[in-house]
Amino acid sequence: MNMLDPKTLSLYLCVGAASFDGRTLAEILDAAIAGGVTMVQIREKDMCTRDFYDITCAALCITKARKVPLVVNDRLDIALASGADGIHIGQSDMPLEAVRRIAGGKLFIGVSAGTLEEALAAEKNGADYLGTGAVFPTLSKADAGDAIGLQRLAKICAAVSIPVVGIGGIGPENAGLVMQSGAAGIAVISAILSEKDIKAAAENLKALALR
Repeated sequence: MNMLDPKTLSLYLCVGAASFDGRTLAEILDAAIAGGVTMVQIREKDMCTRDFYDITCAALCITKARKVPLVVNDRLDIALASGADGIHIGQSDMPLEAVRRIAGGKLFIGVSAGTLEEALAAEKNGADYLGTGAVFPTLSKADAGDAIGLQRLAKICAAVSIPVVGIGGIGPENAGLVMQSGAAGIAVISAILSEKDIKAAAENLKALALR
């Protein structure tokens, strides 16, 4: 069974082709992982299936060599076909129970939860971790919804026994506050990928996440 080590959630990078900014996937992942990224999610909402599969396989070659788990957003078929480590699903994706039934023990499963009710339901139905947010306002995810704030994040962290990753608007200025709220880690996009020095940006966030 593909088990999740909660320690790998501490610095969680979400990456897609739109964030490459002239860099290659290998350049991004090599620098990010060298800087301390502990988990990578491939997120491609508008890419065709073949291209999504190809980019996932390319990412997996890099992450496996560096012993960092790779998660596929939304697409169970891509996750299983590529041999990825996990899948992350949202509230409008395939139901968690169906994903677990199809995947069996081949994948660990993360679920997006922006409310206490969603978090409790995901835990009850077998989620391995939660992605909770948007904690702060963000422009990186068009579907992130309104910010939930640190207070609601803390309530969710206290109410569930599975690890919670804070996502949305997180950067060096507030990463420590997210961790103080009880999160097991922080998930970021622009806080690393918008920086010229990806490795240094990851190192800075990792230090804040481990305080």
